[in-house]
Amino acid sequence: MQPIVVGTDGSPRAGLAVEWAAEEAGRTGRPLHILNATERWPCDIPFHPAPGLSESLSETSDRILGEAVELALKTRPDIEVTTELVQDTPSEALREAAGGAHELVLGHRGLGGLAALLLGSTGLKVAGHAPGPVIIVRGETGEPQGEVVVGVDRTGESALALRYAFETAAIRGAWVRAVHVWEMPSAATAGAYPAAIRAAAAAAAEGLAGVVAPWRERYPEVRVVEQAPSGHTVGELVERSAHADLLVVGARSNCGGRYGLHLGSVSHGVIHHSRCPVAVVRARL
Repeated sequence: MQPIVVGTDGSPRAGLAVEWAAEEAGRTGRPLHILNATERWPCDIPFHPAPGLSESLSETSDRILGEAVELALKTRPDIEVTTELVQDTPSEALREAAGGAHELVLGHRGLGGLAALLLGSTGLKVAGHAPGPVIIVRGETGEPQGEVVVGVDRTGESALALRYAFETAAIRGAWVRAVHVWEMPSAATAGAYPAAIRAAAAAAAEGLAGVVAPWRERYPEVRVVEQAPSGHTVGELVERSAHADLLVVGARSNCGGRYGLHLGSVSHGVIHHSRCPVAVVRARL
């Protein structure tokens, strides 16, 4: 059974990620695998590391992993927990681990430095390239709200996001809020074509219903609310995240950008601004 994998660097945000992952492992009946990465010294550096530095880093990693195990078992005493110290760059270690994981869990920010798994840029790189779901734990993670929000744009990425959202809601006993945001034409914004606005709104709602319909049939026990507002996609999703347990979005397959990301503007935006944990879902190769 594929485990829930969580990266930790010992920071407070990493602690929240470990707690979230432990709860997820308990809900799904999967083992939890906790990973810490310590970057190797390059072979071509013009100086030698200080004596004992490698041992010191390993001891620190062992302590971080031990504390993470303690926290995970305190959160869910019923789960199986394993750990791993990886000698690699954080982003490479996490991407490699994602290949054998049911889902990969990260905190939004970390400590920085050689053992950091959770830097903003590292998290974005991983979310943009790792196969399968990557959960960025941010916002409030307190009492369950019983709601999973999923962004829908009627593409292949949305199909993956919808599948994950419905699976997650079914396991949690939650309901799904499927949101498709459409952009109003500039002329219509001025009020020149009210009939065109109504037609565009109706088309957006109809398209959303068509995309969601197969998942309603597959998960009849999951209550669904469909919303097709006009506006800015990131803003609309972030607003609804305030009352959700999870916000689910798809990752773009062919989108470049800073850090070589393949997230797209929506995924990138909600990772930075969501008020609840974010699941970025991309296809497995």
